Amino acid sequence: MNLMSRLDSEEKEILRAFEKGTLKRVKDVDKEIERHRATAAATFKKDSRINIRISSKDLRALQKRALAAGIPYQTLVSSVLHKFVEGQLVEHTASKPLKEMR
Repeated sequence: MNLMSRLDSEEKEILRAFEKGTLKRVKDVDKEIERHRATAAATFKKDSRINIRISSKDLRALQKRALAAGIPYQTLVSSVLHKFVEGQLVEHTASKPLKEMR
């Protein structure tokens, strides 16, 4: 598998711009980096706790995937939930759209 096949469309666009030499530096790099750090910290701040019950089979599968990714399984669960609420995950296996399942 080559690099391009693993990149999403935004990453491919950035790589093409880099290769063409059309990327431009922001005016105040330090200020921009700090702005991104603050945004990331606010986005990923974990200030709430939930308890859920899931099947032991699903928990083992989550733990196995997390181990393969080298992250704690709670972090994986949090990441999946975040991506879902942000609309970054698309369900492919359900025969009905999520709205109809309620």
